[in-house]
Amino acid sequence: MLKKDIRAQKNELRAKMKCFRRDMPQAVKEKKDAAIRRGVQSLGQYQICQTLLTFVSTEIEVDTRVLIEQALRDGKRVAVPYCIEGTRQMDFYYIRSMADLVPRTFGVLEPLPEQCQKWTGAPNSICLVPGLAFDRHGFRLGYGKGYYDRFLSGYTGLKIGVVYEGCLCQRLPHGYYDLPVDLLITEKRRKKPLLLPPKQKRA
Repeated sequence: MLKKDIRAQKNELRAKMKCFRRDMPQAVKEKKDAAIRRGVQSLGQYQICQTLLTFVSTEIEVDTRVLIEQALRDGKRVAVPYCIEGTRQMDFYYIRSMADLVPRTFGVLEPLPEQCQKWTGAPNSICLVPGLAFDRHGFRLGYGKGYYDRFLSGYTGLKIGVVYEGCLCQRLPHGYYDLPVDLLITEKRRKKPLLLPPKQKRA
């Protein structure tokens, strides 16, 4: 019954956050996106990283496309997700430009494996993590498919949640296998998530 309640809570929150994002005027969104992008680019960890793992943004997500193009111009290697058909797993592939991407799973732009080199866990990388919402402890509300949950369970680099300030929550429902990000960046702040007391760390 508890799992069912958590699913219902998450679905309600997903609908709410999607509405918030869709209702945001384009000019306001662009301003917020630029502020979040500057927050990422000003990080020391970003400036020294050799590889940027990042999602390719959709219309309602924090824009990453400008960041991807700038990172490539700056000489960084950029790898983006490829969802493996028939599974809830994804791999990351290096891209040389946005031209390496085609619409695929759920209409999201993904790399062409036959044209791109697979990322195999090279050191000195950071990962930008998408989410419809995050809470002050760094837990995320995704789209419910579990791709990022599975990937992040084996990723040891810095995990950065990028999210609009209006999509920050006090506390999100989360399960045993959900992992928090290491840092949150909104258009107003950069902050480390608050640690949960040990006995509450796994819900």
